[in-house]
Amino acid sequence: MIKLIMGLKGSGKTKKLVDMVREAVREETGDVVCIEKERKLTYDIPYQARLIEAGTYDLGNYEFLKGLICGIHAGNYDITHFFIDNFYKLVNDKSPEALEAFIAWLEKFSAAEKIDFVVSISADPATVPETVRKYII
Repeated sequence: MIKLIMGLKGSGKTKKLVDMVREAVREETGDVVCIEKERKLTYDIPYQARLIEAGTYDLGNYEFLKGLICGIHAGNYDITHFFIDNFYKLVNDKSPEALEAFIAWLEKFSAAEKIDFVVSISADPATVPETVRKYII
């Protein structure tokens, strides 16, 4: 399952994501992973969630991000939730086509591995393709 939290800067996306991380830690039996560019959420999310500062890896493109997600999963098959904060800070290509392709890949990965993904994206929801809009909560 994929959920996207979209909105312009200052619309409360990160707060909503943090609330969802807390809920997942409280209610799920598996492991929870939160990926962010910088360590801004260190004191906001529960210590039981694995916080990954992806900025140290200089991801840049979608292939590196896919590799990071697959690598984390390969090291821990007990992961039930991935949360990605400030998605567009992790990748260079902010085009609707690149986002659409990544979300399609994420949907397949999510279904195959039975992992829930929640991604926050600073963008106007009206600017993304219809295939991506269906995931917005």
